Amino acid sequence: MAAEKSAKAKAWTLFDRIVDRAAPEGVHTNPWVKDASGKRHFQPDYDTLSLLLGVPLFLKANTQSGVPALALDVWLSYELRRAGFGKDQTWPRPTHPRILPSSVANLLEELTAKEAGPVRAKVERKSAIKGVTASSASILGKNYTKQVDVIITDWSTGPELLISTKRMDSSFGKNAPNRIEESYGDAKNLRLRHPLAALGFMFGLNAVILREEPGTAEWLFDLLIKLGQEDDAYHATGLVLMEYGDDAVLPDDGEEPAVEALAEPGVEAEEDSAPVVDAVGDIDLTIANLPKVRLRLDATPDELMPSRFLAAMVERVLGITPVTMHRGARRHRAEARQL
Repeated sequence: MAAEKSAKAKAWTLFDRIVDRAAPEGVHTNPWVKDASGKRHFQPDYDTLSLLLGVPLFLKANTQSGVPALALDVWLSYELRRAGFGKDQTWPRPTHPRILPSSVANLLEELTAKEAGPVRAKVERKSAIKGVTASSASILGKNYTKQVDVIITDWSTGPELLISTKRMDSSFGKNAPNRIEESYGDAKNLRLRHPLAALGFMFGLNAVILREEPGTAEWLFDLLIKLGQEDDAYHATGLVLMEYGDDAVLPDDGEEPAVEALAEPGVEAEEDSAPVVDAVGDIDLTIANLPKVRLRLDATPDELMPSRFLAAMVERVLGITPVTMHRGARRHRAEARQL
């Protein structure tokens, strides 16, 4: 367990630096663009995604560590901030603590510098404060709680966006049916309690499946597409096809990290959610030498493109809220640049 915590802490150090370089001083590029016909499209930052996906390969972090899937969570949250949502609105946040309820963030903003100093120091220093800050959170569905990986929520609105991520790097024939079955059940559970929330599912998949198990790939793509078309399942599903060299293969433990289905809803404390600043030496040099990850967008079905997925998630959130809410995201969308 200690090794897993160390891997996640090191990963956060690299993830944070990659995201910080992509958005200097918290200033993000606008992902929205318009084509010649005036239609808006979401243009993801795939370069940043490739770097983030190289982190678990560099650390040789297995699936049980949670680091491989965490790379997708960090990227999706980053893309939502590019879309104009605030840094405290989208979880995981770009700095520790990864989950900070808006009520706490607002309190810190309202306090004087003298009052806020000790409170902010404690929030930022401690790995987690039970019931207040954490690195993950569970949402109550119709029948059971579910850990959700990327979230926009507030006590005054309830969940507005819930994205679950899964990643599969090997043992495709054995793991794929289980992942799909779990995902469909999770979608039904969350959708029935939170019908208005934007509900999404992003699947990270080693592109070696295209060569080693093309039949499984075809079957899996078809089911992922159908998951995003059911009236009572996800509003959108997405696929990240990753290709990297044989010398950068993740350790194969064949399993996802265990999640306690009967856990209490709310934030979940983890001791390894804070980055370890000196854990990886020269951070920029390490990032420059991360294993290269190629995104196989050419082999990704149109219905599962990350660009389509992110556009659907943002449009869903904005479409079900008053125009007085999420003004930053609405402004970014309105200011789409011409291609």
